[in-house]
Amino acid sequence: MLKGFRAELLSLPHDPRLAGADALSHEPDGLLVVENGIVIARGDYAMLAPRFPGLAIEDHRGHLLVPGFVDTHIHYPQTERIAAHGLQLLDWLDQHIFPAERAFADPAHARDVSAFFLDELLRHGTTSALVFATVHEGSVDALFEAAVERNMRIASGKVLMDLGPEGLRDTPETARAESEALIARWHGTGRLSYAVTPRFALTSSDAQLAVAGDLLKAHPEALLHTHISENRDEIAAVLGRFPEASDYLDVYDRFGLVGARSIFAHGIHLSDRECCRLHESGAGVALCPTSNLFLGSGLFDLARLDTHGVALGLGTDVGAGTSLSMLATMGEAYKVCQLQGNPLDPFRALYLATQGGADMLGMGKQVGALMEGQEADFLLLDDAATPLAARRCAHLPLAERLFAMQILGDDRFIARTYIAGNLAHDRDAARHQRGPDLSLGTT
Repeated sequence: MLKGFRAELLSLPHDPRLAGADALSHEPDGLLVVENGIVIARGDYAMLAPRFPGLAIEDHRGHLLVPGFVDTHIHYPQTERIAAHGLQLLDWLDQHIFPAERAFADPAHARDVSAFFLDELLRHGTTSALVFATVHEGSVDALFEAAVERNMRIASGKVLMDLGPEGLRDTPETARAESEALIARWHGTGRLSYAVTPRFALTSSDAQLAVAGDLLKAHPEALLHTHISENRDEIAAVLGRFPEASDYLDVYDRFGLVGARSIFAHGIHLSDRECCRLHESGAGVALCPTSNLFLGSGLFDLARLDTHGVALGLGTDVGAGTSLSMLATMGEAYKVCQLQGNPLDPFRALYLATQGGADMLGMGKQVGALMEGQEADFLLLDDAATPLAARRCAHLPLAERLFAMQILGDDRFIARTYIAGNLAHDRDAARHQRGPDLSLGTT
């Protein structure tokens, strides 16, 4: 059960915004030693290899070995509705998303999409994720069953929405009972964790939001996963329904939903008061640049949330998000920040996609930086994945190479994905099974 992996190693145990160059852990010719799925040693190959005579070593020189990506906000039932044209948030939900989610009342459909979705995550280098399911209890069972089969670190939960449309409605009573049953069945099984998941303030009654707060009190190890301040019409509707609240976050706060394990997706239009409260509580915000652009919701102000010290991670937010690739998401985050005069450093982007996201999800001790004692979830990045990338990245220093992959990257740049030290996706083997890939000029 002892394995070695030789490659250029890179991870960010700390936030480069705060730690500078000390945030990087980088070995140009490194060795990662894994035992029973756990990193037991890491360092320069020439220095470390003599400590492990006879060690079976996979040689991946020429590739950059980085921690598996951590997606802090994504909807698996929306996988088949990615790239749905032409609407902003509330109309987009009504016309494209809610009809698709009704199909998850069928357990067979949920199992089929779950398996496809998780395999796609692995193909894109994502090994851990916080995932929206649907209002149906079986949609969570299907996702968790597929995650256990793949040994993935996944957090999810039944969506609570007693004010949802026909066919996607529960009640406060069924929300409580089904959530409790799912927690008992799945939380802590394998590498799974549970997230109490009210969709957003408008889709739950006051009674159901109170149930969500009760569930968090009863299960303080669970996450809270919901949406906030994504779209100006949404914000106006929330404040219209809750006129006594000072702002959107205050709505959640009044029901006990704002705490150190709370994850709020989007947060584009947050006030200073909300940012201060997020920092004070330890709650985090998932930055979802591709969906914010696609739905025309706005530009996430990373510098502003950084000023307030808000915990952050990156999310693809598929299906409003336009790619399952965290590389592509890092690239879009850079562009959003660039539009505001605050270009995102490539090391900071990688941190937000790995250790930063893991910390926000309460997984930071287990995954995120490939340090000794952490689980060996990692991927191999290929900076010569396309002819253009190969030409661009040749002889570049690390920061420029990493940035080029974030701007040009997609699933083709993920040569291999490993879960607990075991191969979970091999790009070249999959390509061989599919046949010729004419875009790369290879077979």
